[in-house]
Amino acid sequence: MIFEGALSVKAVINGHKRKVDCVIIDKNKHTKDSNYIKKICQINDIKLELDDLANIQKIAQGKTHGGIIAIAGERQYQPLDALLTKQSFICLLEGIEDPFNFGYILRSLYSAGCSGVLCNKRDWQQAQSVICKSSAGASELISICQSDDLGADLRCLKGQGIECLAAYRNNAVSYLAKDYTKPVLIAVGGEMRGLSKEVLNEMDGFIYIPYANDFRNALNASSAASVIAYEVLRQRTHV
Repeated sequence: MIFEGALSVKAVINGHKRKVDCVIIDKNKHTKDSNYIKKICQINDIKLELDDLANIQKIAQGKTHGGIIAIAGERQYQPLDALLTKQSFICLLEGIEDPFNFGYILRSLYSAGCSGVLCNKRDWQQAQSVICKSSAGASELISICQSDDLGADLRCLKGQGIECLAAYRNNAVSYLAKDYTKPVLIAVGGEMRGLSKEVLNEMDGFIYIPYANDFRNALNASSAASVIAYEVLRQRTHV
């Protein structure tokens, strides 16, 4: 699996969520990023090759690598308890089909302080480079638990004192009316299928995002997750 560009390569190395087999850098590249990557390769005992840019371009799948690529293995996912922190903020994602959208969501969640993502088991391996790039590297840094049974995992989390809320308009209150200073899970569904009954049946409540007009269509998952995540951050940091 090939990751391209300094941002993605740094995230893959620093995330420690996959084995990095080799990093290849243009031998004529001497920048702050390339020097930093050389340093962390040495620290992490990762094979480093300096090669001609023309050879790197033959390996790379895109044109935005900037003379820096990494060859790495499959991502390792985390167990459910890895999402639990002193002040847990977990996001459940269900029905997200597009890897770009998935990456955008992870970028917003990680930057807003989300402690981890719970989602269905899915083979994203062929799209890992896309997810990494679209998430600005956040996909390699945030904890992700792939679930065999979302209902059972939600019951487990509720047993740990985590309030579970879904972005779902039926019988919902404004997301601004909720207190997110305590451990919380927010469930967000994809635009096509939304959240399953299995997930909705385990929720403690439902929230919605008020609009400024009578627009009836839902926000996409990335936008909805971002809006709610930053309200969690605002309340927890008293911004």
